[in-house]
Amino acid sequence: MARRCNRATSRSNHEIQICSSKVATSAVWLCFCLVLPSAARAGLYTATDQIVLLGQENVDSVLNSPAAMVVEFYASWCGHCHNFAPYYKELALTIARWKLCLGIAATDCADIKNSPICRKHKVTSYPTVKYFHSTSTGSKSNDTAKTLSVLPRDATRLRHILIDLLETSETTWPPHCPPLEPISAAEIDIFFETNNVLYLALIFEESESYIGREVTLDMLQFENIAVRRVLSTEDVVSKLGVTEFPSCYLYYPGGNFSRLQVHLEARDFYTSALQRLPGVMRSGKPPPAPIDTHNNDTKEPWIPFNRSRVYMADLESVLHYSLRVEVAVHTDISGHALNALRKFIAVLVKYFPGRPIVMNLLESLNSFLDKADEVVLYEALREIIDNVTQSPDSALPEGVRWVGCQSSQPNLRRYPCGVWTLFHVLTVQAMNKGCTDPLEVLGAMRSYVRNFFGCRECARHFENMARESLMNVNTVSGAVLWLWSRHNRVNNRLAGDLTEDPDFPKIQWPSPDMCPSCHSVTERREHKWNKEQVLSFLLFYFSSSRILNDYLEDESQILENHRLERERQQALKEQKHKRMVREAVDTTTPPPSQEEEEEGPQEEVVTDQLVGGGEAAEMEAKPTHQAKTGIVVGRGQWRGQGKPSIVGMKMREQPEDIVDLDSFINEHYKAQALRMAASRVKQRTLQRKVEQEPEPVFGLGLELDAGLGMVGLQPVDTDFEPEQKKRIRKRDLSGQYFEEEIKLNHRRRGMMSALSIGFSKLDISLCVILYFLSCMCLLGMYLFFKNRLRLRRAKVVSP
Repeated sequence: MARRCNRATSRSNHEIQICSSKVATSAVWLCFCLVLPSAARAGLYTATDQIVLLGQENVDSVLNSPAAMVVEFYASWCGHCHNFAPYYKELALTIARWKLCLGIAATDCADIKNSPICRKHKVTSYPTVKYFHSTSTGSKSNDTAKTLSVLPRDATRLRHILIDLLETSETTWPPHCPPLEPISAAEIDIFFETNNVLYLALIFEESESYIGREVTLDMLQFENIAVRRVLSTEDVVSKLGVTEFPSCYLYYPGGNFSRLQVHLEARDFYTSALQRLPGVMRSGKPPPAPIDTHNNDTKEPWIPFNRSRVYMADLESVLHYSLRVEVAVHTDISGHALNALRKFIAVLVKYFPGRPIVMNLLESLNSFLDKADEVVLYEALREIIDNVTQSPDSALPEGVRWVGCQSSQPNLRRYPCGVWTLFHVLTVQAMNKGCTDPLEVLGAMRSYVRNFFGCRECARHFENMARESLMNVNTVSGAVLWLWSRHNRVNNRLAGDLTEDPDFPKIQWPSPDMCPSCHSVTERREHKWNKEQVLSFLLFYFSSSRILNDYLEDESQILENHRLERERQQALKEQKHKRMVREAVDTTTPPPSQEEEEEGPQEEVVTDQLVGGGEAAEMEAKPTHQAKTGIVVGRGQWRGQGKPSIVGMKMREQPEDIVDLDSFINEHYKAQALRMAASRVKQRTLQRKVEQEPEPVFGLGLELDAGLGMVGLQPVDTDFEPEQKKRIRKRDLSGQYFEEEIKLNHRRRGMMSALSIGFSKLDISLCVILYFLSCMCLLGMYLFFKNRLRLRRAKVVSP
């Protein structure tokens, strides 16, 4: 490059300058793309953040809803917008339960599709946050929207500002929003006369406190309870002897008061305790049934369990559903999906605290995937999962049995609960076993959810959370806490959703009852997680030593059931194989050749051909050769449907309803005569080396003797042929000797059978009589009309 730059030609210098400018431009654009997000991306927020994304298609419906709305107008290239985004997301998560009263939205003004929205509301700088008052009629405009002049980098301060704006909306109060002003002693006395609730929660606080109003909005979606704040200056304070602020008391319809016992006097503790009061339930949800008399809708008996423990039955149920149902959807697995499955199985082999038979099967599956090609068929994978190869002491129990993840309805909890539990266990086991890669388990979970998890919307939400902060995890303990915090975020998003089980509400876990030390408060009485205590709780709760094996099937019984199932499947395969071979033989075997019939082992076939002329003979001898299809089978067996024989026009599978005694006698003696002739044929064909003197050979004459009604044996005259041909016929009796005689007999038989098919002699006589009568009738009609025409011609008179 240096030499090229020092060249004297102007053309070379010009080309070098262009090349250098292109490199510099590319570097600048690369740095710009790395530092700032692309405008093509979805912006700073997603639906996972509990923030409504405004666009031309929904702006009118969102801003004209009965709830008040807070909207941030930002530009995705704005650095201040990036800095403000985490606080706005935290705000949305902390007020997610206020949706009926106050909603959170955002729109990206850098997107040209959203430019009309930003122009309409006269947004000229970013970020801009506007508060839109509630109105049930009319359209929102920038005149009714109030712009927040100060945007503190503090979610708590933002929340307090919104509460103040909500309280000043006296003329446009949201219809679903409860009163936020303090209650007086007089109103308390008559409260139950005008309100049909079970409890009135009174939060005593100072005038500058926001806890009472926040708890009131938190309980907005719950029935049978009302929350009001009471200032420390009210007379009821001295009446109840309240000395601590804040504090919460329950007032009952009978006029009694009791203090609400909580671990700490803070917003989240009050909300959690009030939601668990008997009779308090979320709006639109049926009341949960008592556990001791629980009758769920799953058609399965309710299993009593300890809510503070993890059950191996849930973990094995997750593996069964994952490997036999979700992965089974993919007939062939390749590319990213195959890599995701390999990571998933590898993590299970290393950290899953399963029983020996399950671990042996997972190791076999892991070895199979390591040796597999770029494409794996699920059928091959299923043979490993079901242990078709009969590896010793390896099995994955079939079916699901939910214990800790059971639900009151069959479409709630269960598998999603089990998946979360499984990955919590794996992250904890990875830390306990000294894992050095903090993203080993989380990366496997992310890949599995992205490629195999059935709920695609859930997978998209999880991917958004992973893309947002997963790369910031740099310790194994951080991986445990990251999964816990994202689980709580999902609980917060799904609280009050149709998928929430009324017996297992979506709460921030662990609750204060399970881990009081995990919760603390700030100087402003705001809830704060003690993450060190949370980590200790998670390591204890998901420890392998605390996993219960209750309600599990015995390992020996599982192996025995698998052995019996394999034997049953093998027997079915053998039967299917035999049937396929039999059908293939029936459709592909050619008729036996004349040379094959001449050999010794096929003598019975020749005999059967000779005997197979009549229906009675067929029943007596049971032929093994089918005339139309040419199928040779064992004696006494009948294969294939075949077509009825044309020769003789016999319908073999349709027995006669009328038994003709004469016909039966004829057929009976005919069959005996044919067997006698066949035995003679067999004796003579066995004489290969020693020639015998010719004896009278009897042909099979099929003419019926009118006197005896039986088949006669007629000698065949052979004197007119040379002696050499006689010896040849002796040697080849099974092939050519009776060839002409058999053809003649078949023709005679066809003529006789055509006249006597399915009829007795009486039937034939009747047919002849009817034919004669019909002919006479036609003749009479002919003579009648002939005479009639002759008479008419006689009457014609000429003029």
